[in-house]
Amino acid sequence: MTTVDAGSAFTPPLADRTRPELRGTFGMAASTHWLATATAQSVLERGGTAIDAAVACAFVLHVVEPHLNGPGGDLTGLIAPAGEAPIVLAGQGAAPAGATISHYRSLGLDEVPGAGPLAAAVPGSVVTWLTLLAERGTWELRDVLSPALRYAAEGHPVHENVVRTIRAVAPLFDEHWPTSKAQWMPGGEVPEAGDLIRNEAWAGVLRRLIAAGESTGSREDRIHAAIGMWQHGFVAEAIEEFVRTPVRHSTGGDHAGVITAADVAAFAPAEEEPVMLAFRGVDVVKAGAWTQGPALLMALGILEARAATHGDGVLDPSTELGVHTIVEALKLALADRDAWFADAAAVEVPLADLLSSSYLASRAELIGDEASREVRPGSPGGRTPWMPPVVDHAAAVAGGAASPSGAGEPTIDRSGRSRGDTCHLDVVDQWGTLVSVTPSGGWLQSSPTIPSLGFCLGTRAQMMWLDPASPSRLEPGIRPRSTLSPTMLAVAGEAFEALGTPGGDQQDQWQLLYLLRRIVGGYEPQQAIDAPMFHTDAMVASFQPRTVQVASLTVESRLGDDVIEGLRARGHAVSVVGPWTLGRMSCVGIDRSRGWMYAASNSRGAQGYAAGR
Repeated sequence: MTTVDAGSAFTPPLADRTRPELRGTFGMAASTHWLATATAQSVLERGGTAIDAAVACAFVLHVVEPHLNGPGGDLTGLIAPAGEAPIVLAGQGAAPAGATISHYRSLGLDEVPGAGPLAAAVPGSVVTWLTLLAERGTWELRDVLSPALRYAAEGHPVHENVVRTIRAVAPLFDEHWPTSKAQWMPGGEVPEAGDLIRNEAWAGVLRRLIAAGESTGSREDRIHAAIGMWQHGFVAEAIEEFVRTPVRHSTGGDHAGVITAADVAAFAPAEEEPVMLAFRGVDVVKAGAWTQGPALLMALGILEARAATHGDGVLDPSTELGVHTIVEALKLALADRDAWFADAAAVEVPLADLLSSSYLASRAELIGDEASREVRPGSPGGRTPWMPPVVDHAAAVAGGAASPSGAGEPTIDRSGRSRGDTCHLDVVDQWGTLVSVTPSGGWLQSSPTIPSLGFCLGTRAQMMWLDPASPSRLEPGIRPRSTLSPTMLAVAGEAFEALGTPGGDQQDQWQLLYLLRRIVGGYEPQQAIDAPMFHTDAMVASFQPRTVQVASLTVESRLGDDVIEGLRARGHAVSVVGPWTLGRMSCVGIDRSRGWMYAASNSRGAQGYAAGR
């Protein structure tokens, strides 16, 4: 990246890299699972585009990372077709028509549950991917789906993290979710890592989707026939029929779901304009305020204002001063996220004011020398912020809630409630098209498996509030404010890098550290991914339990004892985790000045890989 301001005072990158930064001239792919990456690269090798490769990769992720995403989930994406500006791929389903505050209150609920059918938004993932393939891809549906179909029908070696998740919710499956037990505990036992896991029901769904349009005229018609079968045929019907039966939710009660076949039929993916902020000569590109993405832009703007008065030392994520300043900026940005962000179809989000340089400078002035212990949303344009409930996390955990581990995988309690994680994929092809997508939801622990379909519904509606005053209130037809937040980087309107990470509320926090090291520190992508990471939970959690750890700071031990003790002296409640535990970043990009492409991936979790040539 030739636009980097390589700060001489910045902490230098690690001398050794965990993995090589891949460079080539043909195409690159990276994702959170090696089988998905290999699938994407195989599509590129056979002449497919980045769109074709991304769709094939995503359907494999449904199969091989079922604890992190599934066909019943959703996605947020950024696409930069060759020679065109980036666009947002909006694959987030809305709350069903029956998902009203009054209905949930009538069930005795104070919040949307964290697991079970009542937590489901309308599934958006499959229809969005297939629509993208029809409108912007080139491959036939049969060819794109064949790798996922093979892994579902013939099996794949299950990863230890999937096994860990199944083990955590095995009592729930035993006692309350027998259809999930039948799918994920063959013979009634938790599988061992490396066992071949099959999903014959999902394989059957894929076969029917492929067959739906086999006798239809054009490639596009064949794909749209599959979409029609999903939205107006057996899939939508099976979902509605299954959720009519009350099942155990994370709240401890048994309830029926509210999603219907009409809700599934009503979903329509969209392409939207992104939100951008210029930072040191680079345009950072995010999805709109129906995601948490603009909070990353706000944090960058706050930090830029702080650096203008205190110097670039405040931007170094490897020093005591830098970590302190970055975390305090994140607290402010995330407080505004929770006060203001929502689907623009429900409320007018004051995004222009939130991203204005004057507002961000005023927020930067709130950063002091000590760790803040308050949740402090601002008042853009003089507006009064909505304040979400601020519930102490320690008290919630004492009452049996899940505690975030910071280790990358979802933190799961016995009820199936999870402070979720997700997947990510990036692709660049030989023509210069870039794709960055974060698929999620519908993970195996979110809701009982629908036996005829082989997948479960997601839990994105848990990010909505049962408070009519909230911008992100539960309301039919309105999208939850999602955590899914991929990123692109561009110069003069032309994208050159696609990146992202799983991690729920931490996604934009880890990406912020990457961007500071890349753009200010001059790190290469692999160096920025390998550098020590940290994050805060000092915001209202997007996942149940929706608690706050006001002064929390979770750091990898590699940050160093002196830095950690200095942060504690500033009042941060520092939790030290393993040296390689935070984040699962990946990226692909194009260095146009030197004529090659690149890719980098994360060694954390021993699961994600990049490939290319």
